[in-house]
Amino acid sequence: MKSISCTDIEKEVMALCLSAAFDLPEDVETVIRAYLSKETSLRGKAFLEQYLENADIARRERLPICQDTGVAVFFVELGQEVVIEDGLLPDAIESGVEKGYKDGLLRKSIVNDPVFGRKNTGTNTPPIIHVSLVPGDKLRIALAPKGGGSENMSALAMLKPSDGRQGIVDFVVDTVIKAGGNPCPPTIVGVGVGGNFEVSALLAKKALLRKIGKPSPNPDYAEMEREILLKINSSGVGPQGLGGDATSFAVHIEYYPCHIASLPVAVNLNCHAARHKEVTL
Repeated sequence: MKSISCTDIEKEVMALCLSAAFDLPEDVETVIRAYLSKETSLRGKAFLEQYLENADIARRERLPICQDTGVAVFFVELGQEVVIEDGLLPDAIESGVEKGYKDGLLRKSIVNDPVFGRKNTGTNTPPIIHVSLVPGDKLRIALAPKGGGSENMSALAMLKPSDGRQGIVDFVVDTVIKAGGNPCPPTIVGVGVGGNFEVSALLAKKALLRKIGKPSPNPDYAEMEREILLKINSSGVGPQGLGGDATSFAVHIEYYPCHIASLPVAVNLNCHAARHKEVTL
């Protein structure tokens, strides 16, 4: 068995919050440069250049890449041979978020009740935490801060099995085009297929953690990712929704077995910054 203290978890989560806010991930910067080299719209090129300049300033000055520092969403893989000491894992993560957002002067965006009062908690907590029990003696914590502009463009459809592959393609492409400039494109498109109502949405969110542009290991889904991306980028929506070739940087599909009468499909969009950081203890 391996023991990990809540104090260590809190410190690592705090560091993740700061790094995610200030440091554009390497895979994101790489894909921006790749699309910049082939963008034919002058306006689109200008936006892509601004994204890189903004990222450089944020990294150098330790300032947020975006003013919307988002909901703190965590995907945690807890090895079944790990023992958490001195408290509870969710409490340690929440404390790390509160300290990270306070010390980094990051915007607090969480309200205590979605309907009545909507008072800001002032701490950007509670975070959203998804925990999976896995073999081994490691604790892996992945943070993907999610801004409101892109999250609000999410969609879920309970398609009929007869809608099949084409129904999925059409739904995803239509969702991205309808979103226009709201999610700050070029976007990363997370797609969850199968499971049930809630699992498909979780799959779509989890798909955003994949290294940008890394295809599905299943060749059928990898081909569908390529087709969807091609159709999206043929739409002309472009960077910031103001025209161009780059509407999305990547489409990532995750799937799960489902009921014979169902075909759930969820779409979760990430803005061009696609913030994500992780640590393994």
